[in-house]
Amino acid sequence: MLEYRTQGFNGYAVKYSPFFDSRIAVATSQHYGLVGNGRLYILGLTPKGIVAEKWFDTQDSLFDLAWSETHENQCLVAAGDGSIKLFDIGLDEFPVQSWKEHNREVEAVHWNLVAKDTFCSSSWDGTIKVWSPHRPTSLQTLPTHSCTYSTSFSPHSPTLLSAVSSDSHLRIFDLRTPSSASNHLVLTIPLHAAKAAPPNPLKLDNFNPNAFNPNTPSGPFPPSEALTHDWNKYRSNVVAVAGVDKLIRTFDLRGPAGPMDILGAHDYAVRRIAWSPHLSDTLLSASYDMTCRVWTDGSAKAVPQAQDGMGQARELGRMGVHTEFVCGVDWCLFGAEGWAASTGWDERVCVWDVREFMQP
Repeated sequence: MLEYRTQGFNGYAVKYSPFFDSRIAVATSQHYGLVGNGRLYILGLTPKGIVAEKWFDTQDSLFDLAWSETHENQCLVAAGDGSIKLFDIGLDEFPVQSWKEHNREVEAVHWNLVAKDTFCSSSWDGTIKVWSPHRPTSLQTLPTHSCTYSTSFSPHSPTLLSAVSSDSHLRIFDLRTPSSASNHLVLTIPLHAAKAAPPNPLKLDNFNPNAFNPNTPSGPFPPSEALTHDWNKYRSNVVAVAGVDKLIRTFDLRGPAGPMDILGAHDYAVRRIAWSPHLSDTLLSASYDMTCRVWTDGSAKAVPQAQDGMGQARELGRMGVHTEFVCGVDWCLFGAEGWAASTGWDERVCVWDVREFMQP
């Protein structure tokens, strides 16, 4: 495991570069994001450990970041003053572009992985905005009417956009629809709904009874704030969501009556989740309980049933090196599957091999 200390700054988000396996970016804030400045770290992974290639200071806390999909040296950050800034590693100190239309803290930014010419942001002000890096103002504003902690484009479609909010709902927007039709909103899923009933085995040739765990919580649950979500990289209709109630839920957008599976996850709120870019059934989570955990949703045929008889969807292992809230986690896109990075309020960035923490 490699470690780097972000002295005086608490980590909120970490992302691997989509161009280099040896470069990561970390968004941090002073005083746990309550007050003070922010700092964007650009870190290099070298044979001698993790070194800071560059950093940029901002006047307010940073809560999220996203690498540009078109320029290897550019990185977006989401700031507590409602602004979004684009930094270029080849330039000093100041951002190459800055936008400020949100009225409250910006909690998330995400680059369009398919079209690559737009990015999105979400804020406490109850809106999602779509931007072009070449335009001074936003292209579209999508209202959610509640504090929106996480938003992202689908990795399978350039026009599908998702978000989770404090009102315990997952929203799907399709930018191809007329804006007059509910502001592009095409699907709203209550996260606290009861678990979806298993499919009828008589109607499915490939029905697997172990994929539906009768021993997991089934709900319905009281509404709670959703803090994070992620699209599955291989199954275009599958989204995982997590938040304050400590549970991770997976949804199939083709049948959104309820979650496919509910993982009885962490001891405290789940702050970040990320599906593996290598394995369709595996995801990572980071939590306020100071751990990162790796899970399988049980969809892979090669995953054996657990010895305790609790089905295939389960925790595979956990990393407990952090000593404060873990707020960010990300997978490396390159090389052997399993490398990940995490950051948290303990002023540490950890780069580690998930396989070393997985249970037999």
